[in-house]
Amino acid sequence: MRSLFELKPYILKYRKLIFIGILFVLISEAFYVIIPILIGRAVDSLKFGITGEKLLWFASLVIGSTLLSGIASFFTRQTIIVASRKIEYDLRNDFYRHVQSLHYLYFRDKKVGDIMAYATNDIPAVRNFLGPGIMYSVETVIEFVVILGIMFSMNLKLTLLTLTPLPLISYLVYKVGKIVHEKYEDIQEHFGTITTVAQENIAGIRVIKSYVREDYEVEKFRKLNFDYMLKNIKLIKVQSLTYPLMILITGISIILVVWYGGYQVIKGAMTLGQITSFLIYLGYLIWPMIAFGWIVNLTQRASASMDRLLEVFKVEPQIKDTNETDFSIKEISGEIKFKNVWFKYPDSESYVLKGINLEIKQGQTVGIVGYTGSGKTTLVNLIPRLFDPDKGEVLIDGINVKKIPLKVLRESIGYVQQEVFLFSDSVKNNITFGVDGVSDEEVFNVAKIAHIYDEVIEFPNGFDTIVGERGITLSGGQRQRVGLARALIKKPKILILDDSLSSVDAYTEEMILKSLKEFRAGRTTIIISHRITAVKDADFIIVLDDGEIVEQGTHDELLELGGIYADLYQKQILEEELERM
Repeated sequence: MRSLFELKPYILKYRKLIFIGILFVLISEAFYVIIPILIGRAVDSLKFGITGEKLLWFASLVIGSTLLSGIASFFTRQTIIVASRKIEYDLRNDFYRHVQSLHYLYFRDKKVGDIMAYATNDIPAVRNFLGPGIMYSVETVIEFVVILGIMFSMNLKLTLLTLTPLPLISYLVYKVGKIVHEKYEDIQEHFGTITTVAQENIAGIRVIKSYVREDYEVEKFRKLNFDYMLKNIKLIKVQSLTYPLMILITGISIILVVWYGGYQVIKGAMTLGQITSFLIYLGYLIWPMIAFGWIVNLTQRASASMDRLLEVFKVEPQIKDTNETDFSIKEISGEIKFKNVWFKYPDSESYVLKGINLEIKQGQTVGIVGYTGSGKTTLVNLIPRLFDPDKGEVLIDGINVKKIPLKVLRESIGYVQQEVFLFSDSVKNNITFGVDGVSDEEVFNVAKIAHIYDEVIEFPNGFDTIVGERGITLSGGQRQRVGLARALIKKPKILILDDSLSSVDAYTEEMILKSLKEFRAGRTTIIISHRITAVKDADFIIVLDDGEIVEQGTHDELLELGGIYADLYQKQILEEELERM
């Protein structure tokens, strides 16, 4: 339960609301516990004769006490429960903000389903502890203490006899709490797996249908879902046995009260009204007994959920602004320099980039080619600081990128990756995702440069047409061109195209590159491509192989060199000839 102490800042923020709620609990309980005394006195008054006025008087007192208790209980929920909802709101926002700040590699190693489960299952579990958990804890403690105090004052021996079974309830709650904690953690982990599978299936529905794997995926999901059901049933079995056992143990106390209390009435040591009040108070104790177990259950669940949430909160963003960041930097020009840069991924022992030295002047267009796995994408990922190098420096305008504010750095870079991610929104909103307040004319202009305009205006609602999740309703080439338009509308100082035209045909690619010539003027542009035609007009081209720059020069110079670049060029010419044949 140590993890629940991490909620202290949230509780303190709404302490006034929670404190007022506790005051209402006290008021509600004060009127609630007086009702058995009123009923007991009404019973005792019967032996002196009964009248309509007397019955009306006692009935009015009981109804009035019940009404006032109910009103106070209503305001208890309007304070404590409302506070818990506000804390849930803050916690979910903080969780989402923290997830957004985490390092790119965190999402590579973490299942999306697990992260979704944290937000959809674990945060509500914490809220249940903060709302109903706190409210019923206070109610239970007050009821238990006040009722026991009244019962002790009525008859000490009878009360002690009544309390005899209570240690059994405490032991039962302790054992059940441990089992619930273990089973709930297992259930939450399994729920994360189900969420991941469901999300992957929906996102990859075209692949599933193409390979006719619907039945296979349905059966896989059914098995996971069946296991999830069985795990929940096992937990329910434990919980369903708990409450009847509590009522059984409390029932033993009732039998003891009737037996020994009846004997006290016969002796004249207690009145019939007192025994009536005593039995009602004992009935009142049934709820605190059950509520105690339920609260422990809520606490155990919240503790398990908070442990899982803290695992995420404790992950420090590896790429962030630090004390070294120079916030006086408001813009960049676009000169890029790599100084003896080495990089390897955390889960790898071998370096992906080895001693890279490269200088790109502002406004230059640079092509990067190389075999698959040579480190091309990793190299450009260092510019917007998706990663930081293990050794060496990446400089922009002569300044280490670690000193440039992340917001300034990334707002100045237009990065189009091979796998373009589109949101389930309109084409226009996908294009304007990175900017605010742009005109339709600007959207149309970048769409024309990306050669997607003519196709979009043919859609049912033109640029207001909603694309499917991840842009599933568009072809691969259309998605790439919308992604290109999204980067262009930022008017970036640095434009990075990472094989971002691989899904368009050679003719369309040539037309896009021609349209980009005017746009690229004054902007530093880096083009990664497997097609030599995409980079041959660059100011200079570098060839990467096994993480090293092995060739560098213009298109003609590299052809004369007769190395990797010339080999790639000859293979592509041969492929084109074969296609024509």
